[in-house]
Amino acid sequence: MSAILSYPSPARANDRIISLDALRGFAVLGILIMNIQSFSMISNAYVNPMAFGDFHATNQWFWKLSHIFASQKFMPIFAMLFGAGIVLMNERLALKEISSTALHYRRMMWLMMIGLMHAYLLWYGDILFTYALCGLLVFLFRKMSPAKLLFIGFLFFSMASIIYLFLGQSIPYWPSEQLEQSVQSWQPSAAAIQTEIENYRGSWIQQMDSRILTALFVQSTMFFMKVGWKTIGLMLVGMALYKWGIFSASVSKKSYILGAIAGFAIGLPIIIIGIKQNFEAHFSFEYSMFFGSQFNYWGSLFISYAYICLIMILFKSNRFLKVKKSFAAVGRMALSNYLFQTIICTFIFYGYGFGLFGKTNRLEQLVIVIAIWVFQIIVSNIYLKYFRYGPFEWLWRSLSYFKMQTLKK
Repeated sequence: MSAILSYPSPARANDRIISLDALRGFAVLGILIMNIQSFSMISNAYVNPMAFGDFHATNQWFWKLSHIFASQKFMPIFAMLFGAGIVLMNERLALKEISSTALHYRRMMWLMMIGLMHAYLLWYGDILFTYALCGLLVFLFRKMSPAKLLFIGFLFFSMASIIYLFLGQSIPYWPSEQLEQSVQSWQPSAAAIQTEIENYRGSWIQQMDSRILTALFVQSTMFFMKVGWKTIGLMLVGMALYKWGIFSASVSKKSYILGAIAGFAIGLPIIIIGIKQNFEAHFSFEYSMFFGSQFNYWGSLFISYAYICLIMILFKSNRFLKVKKSFAAVGRMALSNYLFQTIICTFIFYGYGFGLFGKTNRLEQLVIVIAIWVFQIIVSNIYLKYFRYGPFEWLWRSLSYFKMQTLKK
């Protein structure tokens, strides 16, 4: 059989870029810091910290710290790595003179199916469906130069801000009923809060009443207003960074140090100013939903890049080998670890498990996050001693390649 007609196969373990795996592991662990708020509290508490629970003293400080260092900081890394992965797969198959088009679209189709099941059967906060949908478009840009990818990526990323700022400016012209409904959604009534709590503390079927509506909102309204534009933009930026060698620790240590310093120097003041402005506005819908959200939206992009630089600095060093290996193991099982976080957290907080939904404060949530981190790091390292892929990676690969992959080493 000719090389052109030969069937593609997954990358072998020794073909992997370890720094990419480690960065992916760092991101999948970090993203839980914020996701646990969606698992444990009403959906609005994620965007409006005053919507639910105690927001004073220790809890307020933990929110501030998580907002500065975690909120929207790890999802961009994930999205950028997704874009980088598209280019990487295309390059590897091109060396074998095999087109990556059919394989890519099969991968996105199956990832979309996994995401839909994740969103509607377990947790509305799924990001896999969004990645798959955006990946269908982003694939078309894979051969562009890094400079063009970066420019177009920022254009897409900016679109969400343009939409939000336009909507914020248009509030005075909204019909009074529409504005009232939006404000009630931003700050739910006691009855609405109690209904959501009862649903998630109830049976799996009862949870559907809240989960399906929220998942539909996230995958439709929020996708077209913000998430879709942001994700496409970040994936394109990730393609550019990969082509420049940023993700493979190929750039000089000095460049990474300067990148980390610049990222924190630009991002931190923007986010901190945003916190101050939102507190002064008492997290009102009219301000915080649209104008107030832009500080963290843009500031997080710089913090994410600073995190990337720090991980690459770690890989430029010959020290901390166990730390790098541990992050890489988690990253090699990123899809499985992401889905297992949902399985673990929904069991802790939902009615078919311990039913702690709405009962934990932000400090207690952090303790649970750390416990899950330790568990996933240990399990990932042990598991990969005996198996080639995580269980969900194995399933995704087998479906995408139309061939049962060898799981055991």
